[in-house]
Amino acid sequence: MSAHLIEETHPFAPYRQLPPEELVARIRRVKAELGERLLILGHHYQRDEVVELADLRGDSYRLSALAAANETCRAIVFCGVHFMAETADILANRPERLARRDGERIPVVLPDLSAGCSMADMAEIDQVEDCWHQLSEVAPPHAIVPVTYVNSSAALKAFCGRHGGIVCTSANADAALRWALDRGEKVLFFPDQHLGRNTALQMGIALEEMQVWDPLQPDWGGGNPDALARAKIILWKGHCSVHQMFLPEHVDLFRRQYPGIKILVHPECMMEVVTKADEVGSTGKIIRLVREAAPGTRWAIGTELHLVNRLKKEHPEQEIYFLSPVVCMCSTMYRIDLPHLCWAAENLAAGTPVNVIRVDDATAADALVALERMLELPGGG
Repeated sequence: MSAHLIEETHPFAPYRQLPPEELVARIRRVKAELGERLLILGHHYQRDEVVELADLRGDSYRLSALAAANETCRAIVFCGVHFMAETADILANRPERLARRDGERIPVVLPDLSAGCSMADMAEIDQVEDCWHQLSEVAPPHAIVPVTYVNSSAALKAFCGRHGGIVCTSANADAALRWALDRGEKVLFFPDQHLGRNTALQMGIALEEMQVWDPLQPDWGGGNPDALARAKIILWKGHCSVHQMFLPEHVDLFRRQYPGIKILVHPECMMEVVTKADEVGSTGKIIRLVREAAPGTRWAIGTELHLVNRLKKEHPEQEIYFLSPVVCMCSTMYRIDLPHLCWAAENLAAGTPVNVIRVDDATAADALVALERMLELPGGG
């Protein structure tokens, strides 16, 4: 059977035919029926019509942590991508939480299973284990500390938990790197090379002390074993397809066209863009800087398009531009739409949850170790 026919006969298919106003009304009906037992989480990069129906809005880790801390929630719909739903499952169903609920698991639903993350997919567990094995030939394993960005699979978080490593967010990557370097001689940072490089540079670590590991190269990640042995930071060759689109010439263009404009970018942007920016920060920091800026402030912002457009709408007193002439949005996040959200919500209400993300117990236990190490950092997650 063709993929097209499968899609047309799928139980979800009728939702595609419903008008937006009916979808919204039906989702609100489920929210009213389930009340505080249901939490709909909306990532900042989501489309507006989905975010408007969310109970909580935030970045990936904050949403998971807030949902896990909720005492009344009994089901989560995560309008985000796969690794985010995994993290929510790990935190919401960790052993002490299960014990307090007498073993009752909270299902974490991802409305569309095709909502993934290209960055997370750039580092697979077998590739990381192969890298670890090769690096052990130039440095003892206890001297290497793995650090994974939260934008990674549960398997990679578990790898860090097993090998004395830690998880980080874009907001606490510097604290995580310091934590790791206090415990080892070198850091293996994955999957985003740009966040690792920009953070290390900000900490005063020289480019000469960093080496890139390309998982598609069979020997030494395409590098030199002697250089890898000397390196303090080993950067996985991965990136965010959204933030990779911003170029240094875009910064130059906006500075020429709008004298006095402030350039504000996410640390997932390449180094050449970050070094030209006025401000660099996580999604939360970007939102805070715009919210606190004086009326009339002029910004060019280098992050996901939906968020930039929402900031523009919420802050008409400021002049906000998207830092690229090319439309640049998170296409996998965009897969979550009203039909998928309605289908997921109504199935939860009917007691037939769909697209439940469940991390196996062994992986969840190891991943939780790395996540809890992050929580112990100054400022937590």
